[in-house]
Amino acid sequence: MLIKQLLLAAALLGASGAHALTATEAKAIATGETDARIEALNKAVETADDKTAAFIQALTDDAVKVKDDKVFIVRDGKGTDPVTGAEAAVPDDAEDVINNNRMRGELDSAMAALKLFSKDEKLRREAVKSLQGEPDEGKLPLLEKAYAAETNADIKAQLGMVRAAVLLSSSDRGKRLEAARLLSSSGNPAVKTVLIERLKVEDDPQVKSALEASLRTVEASLAWGDKLGAMFSGISLGSILLLVALGLAITYGLMGVINMAHGELMMIGAYATYVVQGLFQKYLPGAFDWYLLAAVPVAFMASALMGAALERSVIRFLYGRPLETLLATWGISLMLQQLVRSTFGAQNVGVENPSWMSGGVVLMGNLQLPWNRIIIICFAAFVLGGMAFLIGKTRLGLFVRGVTQNRPIASCMGVNTARIDTYAFALGSGIAGLAGCALSQVGNVGPDLGQGYIVDSFMVVVLGGVGQ
Repeated sequence: MLIKQLLLAAALLGASGAHALTATEAKAIATGETDARIEALNKAVETADDKTAAFIQALTDDAVKVKDDKVFIVRDGKGTDPVTGAEAAVPDDAEDVINNNRMRGELDSAMAALKLFSKDEKLRREAVKSLQGEPDEGKLPLLEKAYAAETNADIKAQLGMVRAAVLLSSSDRGKRLEAARLLSSSGNPAVKTVLIERLKVEDDPQVKSALEASLRTVEASLAWGDKLGAMFSGISLGSILLLVALGLAITYGLMGVINMAHGELMMIGAYATYVVQGLFQKYLPGAFDWYLLAAVPVAFMASALMGAALERSVIRFLYGRPLETLLATWGISLMLQQLVRSTFGAQNVGVENPSWMSGGVVLMGNLQLPWNRIIIICFAAFVLGGMAFLIGKTRLGLFVRGVTQNRPIASCMGVNTARIDTYAFALGSGIAGLAGCALSQVGNVGPDLGQGYIVDSFMVVVLGGVGQ
C-alpha cells in the first residue's frame, strides 16, 4: 500500500493548481449520501495534491474510518490524519466507511484521472485507457488540464477522444456535433459503445445524423482491425505448423515413414524449454530474459537425439512396411506421453515469456500484434531459410536429395544410406523440437501437446506435396 501511495504522490508532481486536502473535504468525501460524496470527490480531484490522492487510495482500499467530524486512514493497525499526514489515535468506536458499487466505480475513475499527470508514460496510457469506456462530465476540467499539459502526441490524441466522448453529453449542441465528428477518427471499441448509447437518447436530428455517420466510420475501422487480426493469427499459427510439417516432410519424403510420434517429439522440445527455464530461474535468475536463446539448441538436440534413437532402435527394421511403421510410432507416442506424465505430472506446466517478448505493437484500437507471435513468425522464416540452405547447398543436403530421389543408385555411388536415414530422421525430429519451443511461448505445455497438431501437420505436408 505504501508503494501505491508513493506512486500516486509522484503522479501528481506535474499537476498545477493543487491545494491541500481539508478536513471538511475529507469528511464530505467519506460520509453522507452517495451523490453528495461523488460531487465532493470530483471537486477534490480537480485540484488534488498528494494527500488527496493518498486519501482516495485509502478509500479504495477500505482503509478509512470516521468518528464524528474526524476521519482517519488506518493501515496495519495505525491511524493517520489524512489532512496532516501525522499519526492519530483511532477511537475504538470509529466506524468503517462503506462504499457501494457506484462509489467504488467513482473512486476507481478518480484514481485513473489522477494518474493522467504522471511522469511515467505507461501510467498515463493506462489511465487514458481506463477512462475511455466511462466518460464522466465531472472529470472534464481534469481532462482539459491533462490535455493541455500532455506532451506525447499519441497520448494526447487518445485524451482528445476521451474528452470528445465526455462532450457528447454536453447541453451545448455545437459541442456535441464537434465531439461526434472527432470520434469518427477513433478505432477504439469503447468509442463504438459510447456512440451507440448516445444515439439512444439524442433528440437533435443533425447531431443524430453526425453520430450515425461516426458510428459507421468506427465500425468500418473495427471491421478492418478484426480482419487483419484474424489474418495475423492465421499466419502465426501457420508458422508453427510450418515448423512441425517441415520436420515431418523430411522423414516422410526421405524414408516414406508415417511417424505418428512426430507430435510427441514436438512435445519433448516444449518440455526441454520448460526445463531450461527452471534451470535459469534457479541458478541464473539475473539472466532469465535470455533463457529462451539457450532453450532453442537444447530443444533441438533433445528431440533430435530422441528421433535418432527411435530410428536406430525401431523404425530401421520396419522400412517398406507402412502399416507396421504407423502402428509402432503410434505406440511410441503413447509411451512418450506416459513418460512425460510420470516425470512432470499430468497437469500443464507454465512457460513464461521473456520480457522482450511481452507486450505488442498497437496498430489500431482493436488490433495489437503480440511480440511473441511476431518473433515466432520470424523464427519460422529463419528455420525455413536454414533448411533450404542445408538441403540445397551442403554435402549432407546433397546426400539427402540423392537418397530421396533414388536410394539404390545413391548407395551404389558410395552414400551410406543407413547413416543418412538416421541423420535425416534426427534433423526432422529436431525441427519438431524447435516447433515445440516456439509453441511453448503461445500455448499450454502438457502431455497431450502433440495430439492437437499431428493431423494438421500431415495436412500441410500433403497440401505442400508429399516427398517434395
